[in-house]
Amino acid sequence: MNTQAAESKNNNSWYAGLTPKHWNILKSSFIGWMFDGFEAVALIVVLFPMLKSVLTPAQMATPSVYAGLVIGMTLLGWGIGGIVGGVLADYFGRKRVMLWSVFLYALFSGLTAFSNSIATLCVMRFLTGLAMGSEWSTGIALLAETWPEKARAKGAGFLQSGFGFGTLLAALVWYGLSTYNPMGADTWRLMFVLGALPAFFVLYIRRSIGESEQWMQALANKRWSATENSKAPSSDTRPFTLKQLFQEPEARRLTLLTFLLSLMTTTAWWAISSWLPTFTVAIAKAEGLADAATWGSKITIYYTIGGIVAYWASGFIIDWIGRRWFLFFTFLGALIATYITYKMTTTMFGMMIIAPINGFFTLGCGFVWMAIYLAELFAPAVRSTALSVVNNGARMVAWIFPIMAGSMIESFGGVAQAALTMSSVYVIGLVIPWFLPETKGKGLPQ
Repeated sequence: MNTQAAESKNNNSWYAGLTPKHWNILKSSFIGWMFDGFEAVALIVVLFPMLKSVLTPAQMATPSVYAGLVIGMTLLGWGIGGIVGGVLADYFGRKRVMLWSVFLYALFSGLTAFSNSIATLCVMRFLTGLAMGSEWSTGIALLAETWPEKARAKGAGFLQSGFGFGTLLAALVWYGLSTYNPMGADTWRLMFVLGALPAFFVLYIRRSIGESEQWMQALANKRWSATENSKAPSSDTRPFTLKQLFQEPEARRLTLLTFLLSLMTTTAWWAISSWLPTFTVAIAKAEGLADAATWGSKITIYYTIGGIVAYWASGFIIDWIGRRWFLFFTFLGALIATYITYKMTTTMFGMMIIAPINGFFTLGCGFVWMAIYLAELFAPAVRSTALSVVNNGARMVAWIFPIMAGSMIESFGGVAQAALTMSSVYVIGLVIPWFLPETKGKGLPQ
């Protein structure tokens, strides 16, 4: 009797029915996204040691300008590459584009280690961003189209957590390298050499996963519609996917609304996360703590851990309360947590408590909805394109903010006020969800 009850419970669990094929897709997409997270944070942690190696004495007079330029070029490449890769994945397949994305990202990341001027560095960062931009959308589309309904949101949340683990890995690796400093002033180059390791991961992807059957069937049956509620004209000639998103009325409405949410998420998160270490160090100095500078890195780790917890929990929460309520509470929580962080927190003890809560909302929930919800709004013929436009298109706008960071802080009257002002855009996220469809339990558009 107990055995039968246990078997029945196991069959009804969210992971019942998942096969090694499903887990291999999750693992491959997770690892690819993890290396993207590693790359993003590797750039941040080595930024100033790297600039000291490549800038001339005259350029070193204004290092912040070049720091913003390097970050901005990476984000710009990421945005452009993501959109191009998303379109290609809808024409040539999720697996094929993922393979090339990971391989080229690894190649250009490795070549970054040989940069000897700011011009070369910016070119390598742009190309690296260009290559890694499409990895996310192809992995999400592949997982969404292959995992069963009751497990899909959870799997997407687990996949998204790969970025958080990549950022933690980068922080830990740099801590070890900077402690032992094996190459002196050039130790930063080793971070990008390690970033080339995913090239070997391509061999694993080729052997362990197949192509999306849902995508192949849509193309075979010439199902060109962008959404379930918008019909493309019946034709043997396939419409251009990027054009479809803005040509079909329902697809255009969903694309614009979700893009606005994505842009809001990306710009607010950039301000909150990038200025958090500076704000934390100021608190540590005010309290007279030893090694005040190290507290910036420590709190960033706390913040990231909060985001990872949100990634893991989000699939369960969103299947429980629905997509629209999840979005509403995400941005309400982000608004409140950011206000507490930058307006009410004056001690390091308080920062250690609020930082992971802030990360839970602004980093974790703030981004994971794109991994779960977007695939449920668009049909397979345009799904990867839509994912890329919404997610990476925001970076094509946000890339300018790192370059403007210094003037923004000065204009707003300090780091805290600048972060609070930027985070006020979360108010938009309290309204837009109610103009979007609730897709809980409805399955993917075919």
